[in-house]
Amino acid sequence: MSTPLIQTTALNTHYGQSHILRGIDFTVLPGQTIGLMGRNGMGKTTLLKSIMGIVKPSGGTVHIKGQPMTGAPTFEIARMGIAYVPEGRGIFGNLSVKENLQMAARAGTQGQRDWTYDRVLETFPRLAERLGHGGQQLSGGEQQMLTIGRALMTNPDVLILDEATEGLAPLIAREIWRICGLIRESGISSIIVDKAWKQVTQITDRNVILVKGEVVFEGSSDELLSKPELLEQYLGV
Repeated sequence: MSTPLIQTTALNTHYGQSHILRGIDFTVLPGQTIGLMGRNGMGKTTLLKSIMGIVKPSGGTVHIKGQPMTGAPTFEIARMGIAYVPEGRGIFGNLSVKENLQMAARAGTQGQRDWTYDRVLETFPRLAERLGHGGQQLSGGEQQMLTIGRALMTNPDVLILDEATEGLAPLIAREIWRICGLIRESGISSIIVDKAWKQVTQITDRNVILVKGEVVFEGSSDELLSKPELLEQYLGV
């Protein structure tokens, strides 16, 4: 069995006195697309931030490609091929679309340059029409496309996408889901957080549901869809 790209074991994270993550075991294998689900406030973003070193866990371990990286600086996690698209997008509003993309360009951990500037623009034709626009001039959907495109310019091994389509118009959301499918086909592993479970399960290999910082379900999309009582209980469907 191949070495996991990301593996957390018995991961605990606190915010002050609040115990957010409670013994999380979570694994991402090469080529896998994982759906991370749960209602608001259940620990999804905290898990992602704990993996990325943005929040320091209070217990347990994070391994990236078999290397112990618990609480390591975020830039070191990124250098190991993990790209993070945060919920707030985090684009540089004072830079143009072109500058946002080009500043992130680099080869991947194996020297791969599969995602070039031209390929990103082919994938996001809307961005190609707005190369000179400042980041702050873009719509929310265009900003999300730019953030994903910028992450792809790093040629990552894993793309983490928090709230993939939150607040986006249905037409733009469909475009984001199409792009998530392309990313999967390209062989990049991904973790996708989104409330649209129907769309998530169409492209994921495995799904993990968190409730109050604990894993209450882990399994394939077919397994999850065969248990409507779980969808209703944990996702409010």
